[in-house]
Amino acid sequence: MHYRFTQYWQQHFPGIPMQHCRLVVAVSGGIDSVVLTHLLYRLNVDFVMVHCNFQLRGAESERDEAFVRALEQQYNRPVLVKRFDTAGYASAQKVAIQEAARTLRYSWFYEVLAAMEAEDNTISSKPHLLVTAHHANDNIETLLMNFFRGTGITGLHGILPKQKQLIRPLLFAKREEIAAYAAEHVLSWVEDASNASDKYTRNFFRLQLLPAIKNVFPQVEENLLHNIDRFTDIEILYRQSVSLSLGKLVEDKGTEKHIPILKLLKTPAAHTLLWEVLQPLQFSAAQVAEVMKLAGHGENSSYVASVAYRVIKNRNWLIIAPLPPAEAPHEAQHIVIEENDKRVAFRDGKLMLRNIPGINLDVTTHPGTALLNADKLSFPLLLRPWKQGDYFYPLGMDKKKKLSKFLIDQKVTATQKEKVWVLEMDQKIVWVVGIRIDNRFKITPSTASVLEVVFTTTA
Repeated sequence: MHYRFTQYWQQHFPGIPMQHCRLVVAVSGGIDSVVLTHLLYRLNVDFVMVHCNFQLRGAESERDEAFVRALEQQYNRPVLVKRFDTAGYASAQKVAIQEAARTLRYSWFYEVLAAMEAEDNTISSKPHLLVTAHHANDNIETLLMNFFRGTGITGLHGILPKQKQLIRPLLFAKREEIAAYAAEHVLSWVEDASNASDKYTRNFFRLQLLPAIKNVFPQVEENLLHNIDRFTDIEILYRQSVSLSLGKLVEDKGTEKHIPILKLLKTPAAHTLLWEVLQPLQFSAAQVAEVMKLAGHGENSSYVASVAYRVIKNRNWLIIAPLPPAEAPHEAQHIVIEENDKRVAFRDGKLMLRNIPGINLDVTTHPGTALLNADKLSFPLLLRPWKQGDYFYPLGMDKKKKLSKFLIDQKVTATQKEKVWVLEMDQKIVWVVGIRIDNRFKITPSTASVLEVVFTTTA
């Protein structure tokens, strides 16, 4: 065990010499963490022990804390203990007890690690790491739970040996090997009575499912451990392939992602690629199927939404965009602009207004700037979001046109339409802000005064 522990460390934590780092070791008092602590002590590693008393098992919790405190004298290493009101935290946060315990545990572990780093910063530059006693059987059980939960290929690598500052150097050892080592070195430990109950998912896999599978496949544990190694390699290749495919398929447009529908439908494994795009945006697996239906048969502007994003069908594209912000009570949707107003802020940007002479004016402007014939304007003006039924006379046209049709012709996407505002006077649209002025308010050679309105979007 001593030799395999050292070999595993060198293989999975290269560049971190065991004798030149400082560890925070999570010690529950059970056999796994006791064996891990003993191995680190024999290898003369610098470490402190941390123990959580979740106060959930009455006298058993007190017994475990006392046992771990006694290890301080046995190994001449510090022991830090934290007591938690786990049940109260779970109730307040409306989470399961197991989830509450995990959150409290790791939050405190990393607090200890950060404090130790800060304390040691002036003394040495040793790596500081958090160490847990997860072993091979934990890895097998995690693999199976992830498989049945449907976590996809990511869950099939099981427990990773290293995640940032967290390492698990005992993953090579099976439960039987850990027990044999404890017996060989006459180690004492405490048993958690809840480990004998199969009401918890992990215990059910350990006590019921795996023994039943062993009756059919005696080598199931060894086979699954080999599979974990293969799945880890497969995931690396999978990630490379997904990244390459998405780079050719998805176009990033600011906060939006645009996917050409025909290209998506012709892409091999389109459903899987779509899942990789949507899953980080809090879409469920079932919603991915709905998005595929949307791409194939959905109506224009229809969409599928998660808690934070929408996938909208916009003609030949799928647009993935953040949900529009809820309108704040104080946020006006109709803004009156008086003659002396020079700056007007609104939800999607701001307008800067000024009067300039019309003589010798260069009318070539940026789309964000409107040059309006002030001779034909009367205040107040009204700034508001566009709506269905709006019409205007686009610059250069003598006939009116529905604004909805105009926006389609301009290839304005569904999400962009939500940010289109109009400036109007006496129920006549003067300017579709940032897009086109109304032909009735264009400047002419006889125009004496011009209202310049500059639109800038909200960053």
